[in-house]
This record gives sequence, structure tokens and C-alpha cells, in this order.
Amino acid sequence: MTAKQHEVLQLRLGPFTAALATGFTEVIDALGRLYPAQFRQRAGDFADFHVALVPGKGVRRYLRPQARFLIDGQDPFKPLPACQALPLVEWGLNYAIAGLAHQYLIVHAAALEKNGRVAVLPGVPGSGKSTLAAGLVHRGWRLLSDELALIRRDDGQVVPLARPINLKNASIDVLKAFAPDAVFSDPVSDTVKGTVVLMRAPEDSLARVDEVAPVGWIVFPQWRAGAPARFEPFSKAAGLIEVGHHAMNYSLHGAQGFGLLAQILEGSGCYRFAYGDLNDAASAFDALAAAA
Repeated sequence: MTAKQHEVLQLRLGPFTAALATGFTEVIDALGRLYPAQFRQRAGDFADFHVALVPGKGVRRYLRPQARFLIDGQDPFKPLPACQALPLVEWGLNYAIAGLAHQYLIVHAAALEKNGRVAVLPGVPGSGKSTLAAGLVHRGWRLLSDELALIRRDDGQVVPLARPINLKNASIDVLKAFAPDAVFSDPVSDTVKGTVVLMRAPEDSLARVDEVAPVGWIVFPQWRAGAPARFEPFSKAAGLIEVGHHAMNYSLHGAQGFGLLAQILEGSGCYRFAYGDLNDAASAFDALAAAA
């Protein structure tokens, strides 16, 4: 991984702009594959987030090159090997949004839209949330986010981010077979999450990044090998508690946050969803959207 004189790019992240300063040329090239030209510009006059990707300090800079991610000059993460610089940027941008964008209620969830309604998919690591999201957006669903669902506090509408989807380990080959025309970054191995790849958001999702939509369904996914795709109705009261566990700034919004989630659950379908095959899962979700 080569680091040269800093270049500053402005990346559009849905409603936000991040000014990224970096000299890692491979990262700049990879971002060119993952973000369309209109989403990455030379530095302008304003940015919501000022971040930087810089080399490690001291002798490690030369013997075992590292990458450090900075937010407003502060270093929230331990340095990673320089070969992991690209996923570090994406993880760091998620961290910046989750830590600073408190004008929204932020839920750790994928968010996908079809027929004017959004399916919010909260999930813990290993639940198959991002794999399912990546599959659905290549079967006609619009990607709002695979990681952070941004919910407006005044009306409960979900605001798109339409950023690259983070895929891990076995899901990488699954998605490359499922969506062979998708654009992927080069794989990065031996990260804390295993081998990771970033998949570019589909063009329709990028073109419609300004279109908000209301929540239609709350779905808690779980990948299970060999399992048929199946929705099971889930108690809305229990769903409210579980979504609250996934809401990253829930405590900051207090009663307003509780009331907003309760209102969303009241007007949405609430399900658990098990699946073991993406084609079956896509068919099940299409039937859900059609029934609505």
C-alpha cells in the first residue's frame, strides 16, 4: 500500500459530505470504483466530517506499514496493517456517522425499499443482514443502507446513504455468483472480520439517494444453512424492545426516541426471517412487498 502526498476528496454519503485526506493511492483508486464520479469530488468549501487516512507512526511506518484513521484530527481506532486501509476508511466513516449524526435516530440495520416502503433489517454480526441486503438490491430492491438506518425524528422517514455494502468471508463468493455484474473491491484478508470485500451500490440506488421513504416492515433476519425462506410474525412489543437494542443513539433521544419507534412498529409489519438461499429469500421478500 503506497502513501504519497495527501489528496483531499469529498465523498457524498447520502445527506452528508466527508472530506477525506489521504496519500494512500490504492485507496483513492478503489474509491473510484466504489463511488460514482458525482459522489467523489475535489475538496470544496464545506464538509460534515473531516477525516484522514494517514500512515502509522515511528519505525512501523517503514518496517511494517500501518494505516490510521483520524476524525477531526483524533484517532479513535488502533492502527491497522496498511493493506487493510480501504475497509478501515469505510468502517471509520460508519463510526463518524453513528457518533455525530444525532439529528437522526440511527439503527444498526440494513434498509431497503420497494414499492415505496422500507424494510428495516436489524441484525447482529453473523445474522446474514448484509448478505441478504446485497442480494435483494440485485433483485429490484433499492439500497438505502446495509449498516445504518437513518430515521428522521419528525416524520419517521428513512434517509438513504447508498454506500458500498460490506461483505465477509463465505458471503463474498455467494454474492459474486448471485450478482456477477456487480462491482467489487479487491478482497482484504486477515481483518478482525476475516476476509472482507466492498460491493458498490447499484446505479438505481445511487441515482435515488435523495428519495426518503417510510418504514413498511421490521424484519429480523437469520441465515441458517439449508433453511427455507420463511417469515414468522413477531410480537411488536418484543420487536420494539429488540429494535431499541439496535438503536445506536436511542438513549440520547429519550422519550421522543421511544415514541418514534413505537409509532413505526405500530404501522409496520414485524417478522423474524430465516433463510439459507438468496434466490428463495428474494422471492419471499418480493411476495411480502407485493402483498402490501
